[in-house]
Amino acid sequence: MKIIVCMKQVPSREASLRINPEETWIKEEDIALETNESDVYALEAALQLKEKLGGEVVVCTLGPASAQTLLREALAKGAERALHLNDPAFRRLDAFGTARVLAEVLKKEAFDLVLTGLQSDDQGFAQTGVILAELLNLPHTTLVMGLEPLEGGSQMKIKRELESGWFQWLEVPLPAVLSIQSGINQPRYASLKGIMGVKKKEMKVIDLAATGLSTDDLKPKQRIQKIYAPQKTKQTEFLQGSAKEVAEKLVAKLKNDARVI
Repeated sequence: MKIIVCMKQVPSREASLRINPEETWIKEEDIALETNESDVYALEAALQLKEKLGGEVVVCTLGPASAQTLLREALAKGAERALHLNDPAFRRLDAFGTARVLAEVLKKEAFDLVLTGLQSDDQGFAQTGVILAELLNLPHTTLVMGLEPLEGGSQMKIKRELESGWFQWLEVPLPAVLSIQSGINQPRYASLKGIMGVKKKEMKVIDLAATGLSTDDLKPKQRIQKIYAPQKTKQTEFLQGSAKEVAEKLVAKLKNDARVI
């Protein structure tokens, strides 16, 4: 089985974020970066499937030169090849543009399965995997919490997370695109042998020309107009009435306004 894992490098959750002068995004210079959390689980899911069924895991990312750190780590964990989509035209693409570039690249790979993380930790749109499946004209399901190959290898049994603690089981024909939820497994660490073997593995850099697309094809479908830090406010409210009435009002406030219960 050939599995493609789409991954993304995002600002570290421990990084101090500052808004750029245009107020359209954060300042990305000298900021600590890490692999998107749900993408780590997607990679582990792919590696576990490879160990069961054999085959190849190919990791793919769209980003600047720093994203090669992510790819090297994935190769050290057990992926066989890496695809690095790097071009100035790919900078700040929206979900549709990212999916468009990925689709053109992945069409040239005879894959059985594409795994993505559920959503990115920086923007959190949860749309790239969905749009990618549509552009590839493949079945797709999201919020995947479990996957099991069925006998014959032409289908995958999927466990999806629903609301209120419910789950749904589906049988999805292959090839397909699946968006993986965090917590599906226990991600592994790279071994010393894996780290030493990275330099022997292929990391292919792909630019805009290699995709066959033009900058006009990547015009954004959406635009961030402004981002800003939340405004901190304080407000005190006294609840009047009997002890029972105050308790009822407090519970309603916590449930409907604060939404902590």
